[in-house]
Amino acid sequence: MNPKLPINCPSCENALSVSQLTCSNCHTSVSGNYALPLLLQIPEEEQNFILQFFLSSGSLKEMAVQMGKSYPTVRNKLDDIIEKINQLKNQNK
Repeated sequence: MNPKLPINCPSCENALSVSQLTCSNCHTSVSGNYALPLLLQIPEEEQNFILQFFLSSGSLKEMAVQMGKSYPTVRNKLDDIIEKINQLKNQNK
């Protein structure tokens, strides 16, 4: 099992940022203070929903069948994720 990437500080709940990236091949490191990519700032469940949406070629109807949920339920979930991403996008400006 891969550890989950934390997106919030376990102490104060503020957003975490990336401070170092390392090449697994040559071990070169790059340091700085970088924001997490927008899609990594949402919970894993919502990331998985977006991935499933992409893999089903954007068909909410197909997703509803795969998930065993109604089309309106799946549509509402997508709308909620879109709203959350728009809020994050506005915060990151």
